[in-house]
Parts: sequence; structure tokens; C-alpha cells
Amino acid sequence: MSKPFHSSEARKIGITNRSVSGVVPDIGSYESTLERDFMERLRFEPNFKKITPQPITIHYENHSQKPRSYTPDGLLFFKEDCHIRPILYEIKYREDFKKSWRELLPKFRAAKKFAISRGWSFKVFTETDVRTPYLDNAKFLWPYKHTVIEKEMETHILSLLRDLQEADPDLLLTALCSSPYNRAKMIPIIWTLIANQRIDCDLDQPLTMSNRIWVKEI
Repeated sequence: MSKPFHSSEARKIGITNRSVSGVVPDIGSYESTLERDFMERLRFEPNFKKITPQPITIHYENHSQKPRSYTPDGLLFFKEDCHIRPILYEIKYREDFKKSWRELLPKFRAAKKFAISRGWSFKVFTETDVRTPYLDNAKFLWPYKHTVIEKEMETHILSLLRDLQEADPDLLLTALCSSPYNRAKMIPIIWTLIANQRIDCDLDQPLTMSNRIWVKEI
């Protein structure tokens, strides 16, 4: 049986027969809307570093001892200081997995064995993992990620929230401004501070004006 080997990009990305193909800027190319959503979620993750697409081809034998090969979708790297192992991964719709599980299981077992040998982990991500409230929040907050706020305004808001210890966006806005007009103008600033992890909240829950928020100390 042949041994696994590395390639800078073992499988080329092209037009697929499911959904769409395209590029998420600064992240990489995708072959389906599920993979696009996965990348949009990742780029908002504070510990995310980079993706290497189709990094390897793994050779293995199937149930009938026939040689086969498998190229996972990507290799996910995290920032060094968070101490998370790289993840060799596959993006797969649950429906596709259910239809082809007999064919897929030997591939995934070979990938898991290979990943462990490299000090990585292997994971199959489905829409259950990807399409969560966190993804909705990441998509909503991403446009605010690169918004610039005056330093004095940021300091004032964080100081007030720190005094409150914790609040929700609605309460914080009320404490900041008495005028409904001014409160409306402040809402994008609150979202910007959350997008840039200056204000923290539970992004695994749908983001609303009543979410609990607090200052993220850095």
C-alpha cells in the first residue's frame, strides 16, 4: 500500500454541481455554500490563523482491500498562543454522509490515523456544526470589524460598561445617551466594539439588544 504524501494543493477547486464556487477574501476558495459559511465563521474566530486547502492526498485500502486515495478539504491552523492542534477537516452535508457512509468511513478512518501521526486532529464538519447562531452573529458583525472608533469614545463606553459590571446593549445605550436619536447613532459603535472583542458576550446565542455584555479585559 502506498504511503501518504504531501502536496501544496492536492486537489484543484473548480465549478461544482452543488450550489456555488467562489472565494472568501483573505481565507480561501470554496466549493459549496456550506464551505463558504464555514470560512465566514472561521474568519471571525479570534484564534484562527489560516487554512491550507486540500493539503494532502492519503492512500488507503477500502473494505475489499483495494487501493484508494482521499484528499481532505483542508488543514486548519490556529494562533500559536492558543495551543490548539491543527485540524485536518472535511466539509460534508449530513444528507451526503448518510447516503455514502459506507464509502466515506474508510476515508475518514485513514484521515484520522494520518492526522494523529502528525500531531493533528481530524474532524468532519456538517451544517449542524457550521450553521449555528455563531455564524449568524459572525456574518452580522463582520462589516463592523474594520470600523474605526475614536479612542476617546471607546474609552468612555468601556469605562461606563466597566462601572456597570455587566449590562445589555439597550441598558448601555440608555446609560450613554438620553436622546433616542443619539442612542440610535451609538448602536453601530456597540456592534463595532463587540466585533473587535473589546466588549464580550455569548456569541453562541442570537445577538439581540437584550444579550448580556461586559468589558473584555485584555
